[in-house]
This record gives sequence, structure tokens and C-alpha cells, in this order.
Amino acid sequence: MAAAAAAIALGGAPAATPGVTSTTITIGGTIPISGPAAAYGSVGRGADAYFKYVNSKGGVFGRKIDYKYLDDEFDVAKTITLTRQLVEQDQVLAIFNSVGTEHALAIRSYLNDRQVPQLFIGSGVSKLATEHAKYPWSMGYLPSFAGEGAIYGRYVASHQRQARIAVLYENSDFGKDMLNGLRHGLGGKAKIVGTQAYEITDTDVSSQMAKLRSTGADTLMLFATPQFAIFGYVGAFRLGWHPHVYVTSVSISPDIMKIARVASSRKQVEGSVSIAFVKDPTSKQWARDKAVRLYKSILQRFLPSAKPDDVFNYYGMAVAYTMVDTLKKAGRNLTRAGVLRSATHLDEANPFLLPGLRIKTSPSDYYPIDRVKLARYERGQWQFFGKFVSARD
Repeated sequence: MAAAAAAIALGGAPAATPGVTSTTITIGGTIPISGPAAAYGSVGRGADAYFKYVNSKGGVFGRKIDYKYLDDEFDVAKTITLTRQLVEQDQVLAIFNSVGTEHALAIRSYLNDRQVPQLFIGSGVSKLATEHAKYPWSMGYLPSFAGEGAIYGRYVASHQRQARIAVLYENSDFGKDMLNGLRHGLGGKAKIVGTQAYEITDTDVSSQMAKLRSTGADTLMLFATPQFAIFGYVGAFRLGWHPHVYVTSVSISPDIMKIARVASSRKQVEGSVSIAFVKDPTSKQWARDKAVRLYKSILQRFLPSAKPDDVFNYYGMAVAYTMVDTLKKAGRNLTRAGVLRSATHLDEANPFLLPGLRIKTSPSDYYPIDRVKLARYERGQWQFFGKFVSARD
């Protein structure tokens, strides 16, 4: 008995789960609060505000969520360093809500080797879903980028078969997924006449836009993050070019579109097409919606400096809702393996999403959101049209 007691004292007792105490759950992630993708900083702030709201209601089984989100400036090297800090020094239970495709892929092996959940990443890159057997601890949140590109391709093929398409895309897995999806969706029924890539370190895209205009294209795909989507609108405007514009869903927050409109013209952005899966809290359509009213009340109480039309705050709350749901389903005795098991068995009615959408996952399905709606920008707001469409390529 004495020997057994000594063994327990020396470490024979079960080890505590990192990031979990009797009163707290610590999770973390990297967010570009500054740098070329600083617009996404609100994703972290919105999620944090939602967690504070949940904490004010008692937390998750009495534990308060401590969300540590660190500024990586959208720099992959800093993402790697800060992620190691969160895991090895801050001892987080899971990496949550990190923003950026190349960034997520750069830390994926490290986190999977250590069996740290990497959940609900701000990316829809195909590799996160198609390589889940090799990297089971990593799951995205956004609809498939390839699937999004395919949606635009199918729509053009059905409604603009004579279109001549130009594409501005980020030179990354994100941009390449979008471009490949577009080609697949077109099925040869409309012609891509020019493509131009940009790097996230570029300071403008004037030369790329001039080359795209010279192709005679009448349709422009902006497969770009917010800063570069704005550059695309402004670049076309300065060239006197007014094509039909399709803009990726990661860049359509109303405040971003307002900047693009003011920097170019109303005509330049009017009629732009994108996809969406969350409610637009700036639209009169949702003015009395319970989730939208909750969003605004949370901002007012926990993030009073935020602008409600910065919908990245709203998206952050939507992701945080799913994380809270995952923690609840993992039970009172939290472990990293239990959290992963919960994340891969979701069937959630998330009130921040469009009515009719559910978050669904399984051990063989790592796309939480696989249906979306098309939306058109009209008179300063996104208007949904048509039925739900598949976001799988």
C-alpha cells in the first residue's frame, strides 16, 4: 500500500488535461489583428465577446472559457511560433478559429503529432477535408473554397454562357482552390481568357488588373482577401472597366463592400455576386431575428467599440457558438480526444447561420458547412437569391 501511494505521488495518477482546470477551459489561436489581413481581426474579437457572454451565463458546466488569440500579422512564420507558444507555454486545450489557409497548413503536422485539436479553422481549403485521415486533429469551418469556385462556374455556365472571364487570385492554396473549382464548375461552357496572381506581400495589383482588362473580359472573379478585393474593384474602376464581378465570400463584409464602393463607385460594386451562409446582421430582413439581436446586445455589452456592420464580428460569434456546442457535447470530463470526438459528431442548428442550414460532421466528413446561398449586392446590401446550393466541388 505504501508503494502504491508512493507511485501515485510520483506520477502514477492520471495526468490532467492541458488547458482544463476545475474553473477554466483555455483555448487559443492566431488572428491577423495587424498586417495585410487585419480586417479579419474582428473574427477573434467577435468570438471572444461570445465566450464572455457564455461565461456570464455560467460558462460550460461551470467552467469559464479563456480564449487567447494572438496577432500573427498574417505571417506564416509568426503563426508557427505563436502556435507553439500557445501549446507549450499556455497549455491550451485546443487551437481554435485560427485564420489563414497557408497558416493552418503550416501548423497542421505539429498539432497532429501532439494530438492537439485544431478546430474550426478560418479556411475552406480542400486539403483540410480530403486529408483528414492523415491529419484527423485538423478541421476547417468555412465552406470548401473549391466548392465555392465551382458554384460561380456553374452559375456562369447557366446564365452567362458567352462570358469572357478574368480572374485575380491569391497565389496560395486558397486562390488555387478557388480557380480550380471555377474551371470545374464551368465545364468548358464559358471561357477563362486571363488569370493573374498576386502575393499577400504586394502593395497593389495595378499591373495585374491592367493585364486582365486587356483580355477583353466582361466578367471578373476576385478570389482575394479583403484588402486585395478592394484593390481589384478600385483597379478596374480606374481603368474604366466595369465587368460583372464575382467576389469570394471571405471578403464580403458590408464594411469592406462600403470601402470598395466609396473608393470606386456605386456602379462598380452594384450587382456583384458571392455566396453566404450566415445571416447579414446589417440587413432589415433580419432586424427582429433573435440571433441578430443577441449579436448586437453582445457587442454592446462586451465589445462596445465594435461596428455592427463589421460582419467578421458576427462570423466570429458563429464559430464560437459551434466551439461551445462542441465543448458541451464533450462532457464534464474534458480531454483532447473527447473534444475531437465531439467535433467529428456534430449535428448543430447554429442560430447565427441561415435558416435551414446545419453544422454536420462525421469522422469521414470534415466539411461542417456544405450548403450555401448565392447573394447579389444591391443598393448597399447583400440580397440572397435562389435555393441552397451544394458547396462541394
